[in-house]
Amino acid sequence: MKKIVLLVITFIGFTANAQDSISKVKIEVSGFIDTYYSYDFDQPESKYKQNFLYNYNRQNSFNVNIALLRASISYENVYAKISAHAGTYVEDNYASESVKYLNETYLGVFLNKSKTTTLEAGILPSYIGFESAITHGNLTATRSILAENSPYYMTGVKFNHQFNNKWSLAGLVTNGWQHIEKPKSDEIPSFGTQLVYKPNNKNSINWSTFLGKEAYAGEFNMRYFSNLYWDATWNTKWHSIFGFDYGIQDVSSTNNEKATWFSPVMITQYNINSKWQMAHRIEYYQDQKNAIISSLLPFETIGNSINFDFLANSKFKIRMEGKWYHATENVFDLGNKKDNFSATTTMSFEF
Repeated sequence: MKKIVLLVITFIGFTANAQDSISKVKIEVSGFIDTYYSYDFDQPESKYKQNFLYNYNRQNSFNVNIALLRASISYENVYAKISAHAGTYVEDNYASESVKYLNETYLGVFLNKSKTTTLEAGILPSYIGFESAITHGNLTATRSILAENSPYYMTGVKFNHQFNNKWSLAGLVTNGWQHIEKPKSDEIPSFGTQLVYKPNNKNSINWSTFLGKEAYAGEFNMRYFSNLYWDATWNTKWHSIFGFDYGIQDVSSTNNEKATWFSPVMITQYNINSKWQMAHRIEYYQDQKNAIISSLLPFETIGNSINFDFLANSKFKIRMEGKWYHATENVFDLGNKKDNFSATTTMSFEF
């Protein structure tokens, strides 16, 4: 009888501890739906508008750019994010991946009590740049050429330390330049850094670097890359971002030939009132040897776009954008034109 009582007490105690542990697990569910219609006035015969764009890249049709569902889970000093997505962005940007429908999927741990030092591993959001696939946080509807042709995601390990409320530094070891699976298993991993300086709550300066071997002209050779941007909120009405990319790709392992590309961009947003916003983006992208952008001709393009946004509330946006590209070569309309104009309307909901 005493053994039975002891077993019952032990079971009750174990159950109580298990319930207490489960109660400390926090789960939050969030998501994003982004629909669009886009029209390229070059009227391409293909359903795709441009081969260097990955968002809103279907011609003359209604589509879902991205539908995403995310679960954020935390327990004591451990946290995780698991998210799935689908849409034309996924079809285009994950075309070479065998795992297409996982978005951010990673595990993290706080390494100190103040939670200023973290270690994360898995499919991570890119540390490079200021525009993401979630359009709500971007100043414009479409992305800059700079953003579309640098990583949106990376797979690997990230160590981050926040020194104080102004400075933080991160180091990464990854499978390469936007790869879920490593392209060549016999190559060493790629490396990255991110330095962030926030002098106040209205300004942020972010410098990110990448170093690793990537494919070019049938060979895997070194790529060196830097992204620098300044995010400035001037007042309640005006918000600007100034960005600059510069990259070097080794062309061959047998000589010192290099392929370089660079891109400056400036975006300014103006809040008309609580319901309406407008934004302008001017950008320039030069990739003479097609290190990043696949083209039969040297790619050198200037872009201008104008946005008008309607905010029904803080979670719902309707965005309208007109965009014009002008190139030095006939890189548009299957090599027949130097100019390209398109119009895009999006409707998105973040929850």
